[in-house]
Amino acid sequence: MIMRIFQVVTRPGKEAEFSRFFHETAIPLMKSTDGCLTVLPGAARPESPREFSFVMVWRELEALKAFVGEDYRSAHVDPAEAEIVESRTIHHYDLVET
Repeated sequence: MIMRIFQVVTRPGKEAEFSRFFHETAIPLMKSTDGCLTVLPGAARPESPREFSFVMVWRELEALKAFVGEDYRSAHVDPAEAEIVESRTIHHYDLVET
């Protein structure tokens, strides 16, 4: 299984707009995507009001690639978020079973 950590920093003043997109579009989309087994969304906190994140667990690399394409290391950007996000980071790990 692949753990994907996706973090965004919104453009200044776009926090509320991104929060709506995050809750109304991004979270439901990820929860309904085939191969995405776990979705742990992280909303902004007072000390970092422009930062949001997702921790996702994918069944396998092929399922992740089916969603984002062969270049899975690049951000999959929904057109609705393109103008409200300043930066994105993505990291992948092999999930450690405990």
